[in-house]
Amino acid sequence: PSVKNFGEIEFWFAMIKIVAICALIIVGAIMVATSFTTPSGAHAQVANLWNDGGFFPNGATGFLGAFQIAVFAFMGSELVGTTAAETQNPTVTLPKAINSVPVRILIFYVGALIVILMVNPWREIDPAKSPFVTMFTLAGIAIAAHIVNVVVLTSATSSANSGIFSTSRMVYGLSQEGYAPKFLGNLSGGGVPRNALFLTSILLLSSIALLYAGDSIIEAFTLVTTMAAVLVIFVWSMILVSYLCYRAKRPNLHRETTYPMPGGVVACWIVLAFFAFIIGILATDKDTLTGLMLMPIWFILLTIGWFVKNSINPEIPETSITQSHPVVDMKAPKNNK
Repeated sequence: PSVKNFGEIEFWFAMIKIVAICALIIVGAIMVATSFTTPSGAHAQVANLWNDGGFFPNGATGFLGAFQIAVFAFMGSELVGTTAAETQNPTVTLPKAINSVPVRILIFYVGALIVILMVNPWREIDPAKSPFVTMFTLAGIAIAAHIVNVVVLTSATSSANSGIFSTSRMVYGLSQEGYAPKFLGNLSGGGVPRNALFLTSILLLSSIALLYAGDSIIEAFTLVTTMAAVLVIFVWSMILVSYLCYRAKRPNLHRETTYPMPGGVVACWIVLAFFAFIIGILATDKDTLTGLMLMPIWFILLTIGWFVKNSINPEIPETSITQSHPVVDMKAPKNNK
């Protein structure tokens, strides 16, 4: 029931975002097709993508700096694997979900960005204003700001909803494996890890204090997104390292899988090198350097917590992840009548 509720809520939150972005793309395409003229006299046209200095008129610094927020935006895509243990038919639904991710990125991220730049040239975009609001305002929609505010709020709620769901399940799994306190492994009557959920919610609410710790909201946002980006890079890297270890230790099982990873080992090392490149970019930008420098403190606290937990409860149950979390058989699904 809890998974069903999560999926239902996430469906409607996602629907609001999808409708808004699709409306933006459609309106923008119509404006380009009709050669719409902005109040400043600029024409909506495809050539606006490369006019006035090409794709990097002010150098590639801004482009590289955007990697931090891009990583933050794509965090959570690994949740597809988290849902495997609670999905009724994962061998059918998970491949569909995984394969749809690149398509959605191209449509909802790249597509929206291309349309915005074709209608409103980069030189006329005001960093202090939302490009979505600007686009809808140019199209004559007077309540554009209110519409975008609703979309932003639902998007933030959707992100929090996904984060709470995944984090509570992760904490519950760690408790079942003996790597977290036992009380975090308690379930409610409906199968919800209530203690882990409560802890996750408390930690989420504690982040409000950051709004008053810095000089501005954008400073707090940059700090949080940088730390989140570093953490998700660490998580993704551990997934890749785990895959490399799995291939080395279980080559027979890997050969039998129905859905092998594209590129295999080579792709893993390329992605790991890309992650190292992003960390280097974060270190060279003064806005993200603070968050990057704070990350060792977080890992030190985790290490201290690990030793404290072991001193209180040193026994780790003799269970494997295959026992506490059902492993999905990624072979071809059986025909269920």
